[in-house]
Amino acid sequence: MTKANNMPRLITPLVLALLGLILFGQGTYIHAKALLAQVLLERAFARTIATGHPVKPWSWADTWPVAKIEVERLHASTIVLAGSSGQALAFGPGHVEQTVDAGERGVAVYSAHRDTHFRFLKDVAIGDEIDVTRSDGKTFRYRADGSSIVRFDQSGIDPLTDRHELVLSTCWPFDALTSGPERYLLHATLIEPGS
Repeated sequence: MTKANNMPRLITPLVLALLGLILFGQGTYIHAKALLAQVLLERAFARTIATGHPVKPWSWADTWPVAKIEVERLHASTIVLAGSSGQALAFGPGHVEQTVDAGERGVAVYSAHRDTHFRFLKDVAIGDEIDVTRSDGKTFRYRADGSSIVRFDQSGIDPLTDRHELVLSTCWPFDALTSGPERYLLHATLIEPGS
């Protein structure tokens, strides 16, 4: 065989290795950004509670922390941002626009990516307690009482309910590599008013 015939055999593995490194780097970048953002959001959330005024996590942010969601049994904790735009969800869960705040009558809805900030949802069991601390420092305790899988445009959430409810929403299925039309909704009901 000549050198010209061996060239494709050498280039193909190198190209595949390079593509693998690029894909690995992109996945690592997304998770690293999510972790770093939560550190900055924790600081901004603490300052928001201390001062009583919204504090942006970084100077160019177009959102700010509004709540903290914790599931003690899973040692899971995440800071929630105002709004659920794609930009906000890149850094943390978002409080879905036009839904009530935690502790208020109606349904408080928070949304996040299944592979970063709401990865823990797949391990939440019926009966688990979920604490939501608002930016005013009040904490409300909910109990997970059901889940559903729905199309993104057919949630079935009744925003006018007389109950005090919480819905945590993420893409479905949990192990999918691409996003699809289905969403996983974890439903919870208030069991302990704010303290």
